[in-house]
Amino acid sequence: MAIRSLLLPLALLALAASSAAVANLEIGFYSKTCPDAEKIVREEMAKIIAAAPSLAGPLLRLHFHDCFVRVHDLHVLVFLLLLIIKCMLTCLHATQIKLQGCDASVLLESTDGNVPEKDAKPNKSLRGFGSVERVKAKLEAACPGIVSCADVLTLMSRDAVVLAKGPFWPVALGRRDGRVSSATEASNELPPASGDVPLLAKIFASKGLDLKDLVVLSGAHTLGAAHCPSFADRLYNTTSENGTSGLVDPSLDSEYADKLRLKCKSVDDRTMLSEMDPGSFKTFDTSYYRHVAKRRGLFRSDAALLFDATTKDYVQRIATGTFDGDFFRDFSESMIKMGDVGVLTGAEGEIRKKCHVLN
Repeated sequence: MAIRSLLLPLALLALAASSAAVANLEIGFYSKTCPDAEKIVREEMAKIIAAAPSLAGPLLRLHFHDCFVRVHDLHVLVFLLLLIIKCMLTCLHATQIKLQGCDASVLLESTDGNVPEKDAKPNKSLRGFGSVERVKAKLEAACPGIVSCADVLTLMSRDAVVLAKGPFWPVALGRRDGRVSSATEASNELPPASGDVPLLAKIFASKGLDLKDLVVLSGAHTLGAAHCPSFADRLYNTTSENGTSGLVDPSLDSEYADKLRLKCKSVDDRTMLSEMDPGSFKTFDTSYYRHVAKRRGLFRSDAALLFDATTKDYVQRIATGTFDGDFFRDFSESMIKMGDVGVLTGAEGEIRKKCHVLN
């Protein structure tokens, strides 16, 4: 057991280093320019979570919503057909287009002529922006213009999990802040809470994440609470704006549904919150999977995990409560992968002085 406990952090360090190399990130990136960066973030996060333990989930969600809004690095293939005398030459030209991923674009405020990610419908309930600015201000005071908001958010999400009694993982740094933020892209690319596994798997695959990452990162729902509109369509017969009808979700445990109706009086109730992991929503643990296994996952996307053989097997395995260490390791690995999605590095983007506005 002692050997295994020693090997786990070493394995995560190796994974972080190898994944970072692909993304041009680096463990200890600020060791010379801002050597206390991670310490500053950690200490400020300890104060933030001590004062408001329920912020752990929202800060983790902020990072997730930031990383998932991007378009792939695309290689656009342009075929140029040139007729030279009697021959035809086909020239293949590849142009790399670098667009956003984990680049703190979710933190940007609206400007004239631009509606940013944070104003997209799926992001209306995001919280924790003030905490990010608070940590960034501490870093600016110590190391002006050095640490990006993208790195700040990545570190804060890791520390939020640790402070909620979850796992620690090494974070490779060197991300730059993006200059583009689009509400339309956020609406189109974020995984919907109503999604089934085929749809969610397709979205995850477009970010370089696989089916295991999907079921593992769903475990983040062990932290936080959600407003009624994100799940109340499972509780009532409804008719949407486009005229389609929805029925009470039979995959939801009936007793749990009755309890939820006591809080959410209608699908339009935007005032009440329900814990995503009832009884444990401030603690990072595996009880989320036990709820899902009992058909008590809050979202349709949670319930959907039981309708795919691979994700169902993982849910039921972790729900036994005997593989908590495996889930912690898996979650750490998936977070390392997600944190490298579509990052800007080198001379790309900028280092914002304040996270909510461009320099």
